[in-house]
Amino acid sequence: MGEDMNLMDGSPMNASMPTSPASMINQYKFEEETDAKDIFVTVDNPESHVTALETFITYRVVTKTTRSEFDSCEYEVRRRYQDFLWLKERLEEGHPTLIMHPLPEKFVMKGMVERFNDDFIETRQKALHKFLNRVADHPILSCHEDFKIFLTAQAWELTSHKKQGPGFLSRMGDTVRAVAASVRGVRNRPEEFTAMLEYVDSFGQKMISLDKVTQRIVKEQKEYLGELKEYGPVYTLWSGSEEELVEPLKGVASCIDRCCKATEEQIGHLSENLVPLLHEYVLCTDSVKAVLRRRDNIQAESEAKNDALANRKADREALKEEVERLEDKVECANNALKGDWLRWQGNMRSDIKAAFVSTAEKNVDYYEK
Repeated sequence: MGEDMNLMDGSPMNASMPTSPASMINQYKFEEETDAKDIFVTVDNPESHVTALETFITYRVVTKTTRSEFDSCEYEVRRRYQDFLWLKERLEEGHPTLIMHPLPEKFVMKGMVERFNDDFIETRQKALHKFLNRVADHPILSCHEDFKIFLTAQAWELTSHKKQGPGFLSRMGDTVRAVAASVRGVRNRPEEFTAMLEYVDSFGQKMISLDKVTQRIVKEQKEYLGELKEYGPVYTLWSGSEEELVEPLKGVASCIDRCCKATEEQIGHLSENLVPLLHEYVLCTDSVKAVLRRRDNIQAESEAKNDALANRKADREALKEEVERLEDKVECANNALKGDWLRWQGNMRSDIKAAFVSTAEKNVDYYEK
């Protein structure tokens, strides 16, 4: 149990922490960054589109900004999931060692019967909104040209721009080099990045466990709610045949009805707030691991060039220049990842604290009812 207490920073929970959920929320709000934002993005208004070949959903993306590189202060475009996926891939190509917030999964999530039912669409919309806002809040990613194009270009302009990206052979070459680097492995990974990997592995396992437990709680609460809804009418009918017990039986029926309403609110809170956030950070751990792998691949490529330089006398100068370039690339990758690691941890702790505090507050309210 003690091991699970240090979920986010390795420190045991402090018994002197404020006991009031409201005061805890206020404390965390003061800890949040207060930097002035200059770009605001909203994802809303999903629309279904049916063609002869496919059915898909588009979302309205509204951007308001004061940045000078934008020609206007407000834009409105429509984007589908594939467009968000393209943006994420382009950002990862341009900044392979910056930590990207995950997109919602492409396929139907567990428990969803229909791919495009209202719950699925709403959940995806919220996740896409959060993804874009995390990019907008990032000091480097938000300045990427493809992000600007995503926010401002009309559909046909975006389609044309996508075609200008790297070709299939170029992407295949990058993939082959990445596979070769991962096969070679890294000989001398800096300890700080090994520590990051161990942290993410441990954190990911805890998120997976919490995700499973929370989903099980929601399932059991729904079963409990179903039973409550069966009991209420029974006591109401019973009161009609027992004159001496009318009031007590009606009181029990009324109590069950209040319990039903409180349990429905509890299930709604867990389903809308805690479950999506925990699943989101399960995906986050995969994103961070992918960033660490890309950093390792850059270092592995640098080490391979160093080996080639040591073993070959011909073309020594050319190889030397290549080695220097890759060493610079490794240093840049390391610095970018170290800086973004702190940013990711800050966002993660803020999100999870807020979700747990909100859930604790809701639990207190639920059991009081």
